[in-house]
Amino acid sequence: MSSRSDASDPRPVSRPAGASDPGAGESAPDGESDAGELYSIGGAFGGASGLLDTGLPGVAFVVAYTASGQDMRLAVILALTCAGLLTVLRLVRRQSLQHAIAGFLGVAVAAYIASRTGRPEDFFLPGLLINAAYALAYAVSILVRWPLIGIVVAGFQQTSLTAWRRDPVLLRAYSRASWIWVAMFLVRLAVQLPLYLVGEDALVALGIARVAMGWPVFLVAIWLSYLVIKRTVPSGHRVRTERPRDEAGSEPAAEAANVEPTRP
Repeated sequence: MSSRSDASDPRPVSRPAGASDPGAGESAPDGESDAGELYSIGGAFGGASGLLDTGLPGVAFVVAYTASGQDMRLAVILALTCAGLLTVLRLVRRQSLQHAIAGFLGVAVAAYIASRTGRPEDFFLPGLLINAAYALAYAVSILVRWPLIGIVVAGFQQTSLTAWRRDPVLLRAYSRASWIWVAMFLVRLAVQLPLYLVGEDALVALGIARVAMGWPVFLVAIWLSYLVIKRTVPSGHRVRTERPRDEAGSEPAAEAANVEPTRP
């Protein structure tokens, strides 16, 4: 009786980190698994450090440009310096360089565009394009039944990128949560794009909007995703683990080997 209990115990407490698969085993009762998914979403997007990497260089650019009497070169140099220091800080602290390097490259591209066009508002153009691309990518992923939130969570947990799709409840939960991220990116565009189109006169407002819609809106999206996933996945839900049939409709080889052929 004890062996049966041990084998079916769904509690993740005794499992090592990264050992459980979102598409294999049972979900933790009463939202424990949901909380893990929430933290994975935040970590996959870089967490606090990732938001700092992408937000602080923009603040440095706006402050330097405004305080220096619209000195584009100085603003570009300070923005790049800020991004470089953040990357070095990550390296010294032995943290992941993924978001720091991506942030530095993003600042470098933004600085190059602004310096070439002579329009300081173009420093924020790559960010606007990235938000538009993310909104489109999340929407398309939902329509093709590969919601990106599911892939992001599985990738951060270093588990199967496809196992969660075998469970219709998880698929529905991640699809609903992904719509929240579509809305977040569209809201950013709705606020920041008009300021960008105004031009240099709205540069300070654009910089403030960029920072204000980084941390706060991002955290709201994480919280709403948590609520949606928690309410969509019922307490005690057993994650579906059976393997799908192949395109020909036959059973997987491992299962077919155990089935006796029928006589004609």
